[in-house]
Parts: sequence; structure tokens; C-alpha cells
Amino acid sequence: MFDEVLGLPAHPLIVHAAVIFTPLLALVGVAYAVLPRFQPRLGWAVVGLSVIAPGAVFAARQSGGALKEARFSGVDDALKAKIAEHESYATPLLLVTLGLAVAALAMVFVPKGVAKTVASVVTVLLALAAAYYVFRSGDSGARAVWGL
Repeated sequence: MFDEVLGLPAHPLIVHAAVIFTPLLALVGVAYAVLPRFQPRLGWAVVGLSVIAPGAVFAARQSGGALKEARFSGVDDALKAKIAEHESYATPLLLVTLGLAVAALAMVFVPKGVAKTVASVVTVLLALAAAYYVFRSGDSGARAVWGL
């Protein structure tokens, strides 16, 4: 299911969704947390992105595994090491994105008070972590592909 789209490897296509929607969730989540006057306008985006972003990261992770198995099983040690580094960011990115989604949803749906403040702080912290892992994953993938 995650190996090809119209005869092309799925991973390079699917990964763009993760690279777009995860940072968007991080940005909109932080905006919702720190700009209360915009909360009525941003709530729908936080909810939607909290569903889409983890799904995109999951699909990118699965398609990356399928691509590795189909096309990179017999590569030299240098490329194998680059692929392993890139792959090492997949699970942390997925877990952080899932956590960010849960915290962001809590931030939207929990009534005002201490719990909402905690959800807001956790959302901001996880948004920073998600941005880090998206960057590291994308950078290591690009370096593997382009031989840098």
C-alpha cells in the first residue's frame, strides 16, 4: 500500500505531506496557545491539522520502510549508514507529532483553567520538538539522496 503511487516510489511523494502539515500544526498550535484573540479563528485548523499531520508522518514512515526494502537492500555501507540515520528520525517524529496532536486537541477542547494552560505549554514544547525532528529527518534524507 505504501510502496508505489502510479508506478513511482511513494515515499518521495508522501513525505511532502509530512513536511508541510507537521510544521503547520506546530505553527498553528503555537499561535493558538500564545494569541488568545485568534483562538476562535484557529480552532478548526488546530483540530484538522491534529488529524492530518500524524497521518502524514505515519504514511511517510511506512512508505520509507517500503522504499528501503524495495530499492536499497543491497547498497554500500556509506549509503546504508545515511539511510539508517534518516530512518532513525522516523519513530521520534511520529511520536512527537502524535503527542503534539493530542496536546493541541486538549488545548482546544479543555475548558479554561490550569489544564488548558498545561496543554498550551506542552503544545509549544512539542511544537519545537516536532520542528526539530522534521528538519533533521528532511536534512538527513536529502543528504542521503544527494550524496552530501
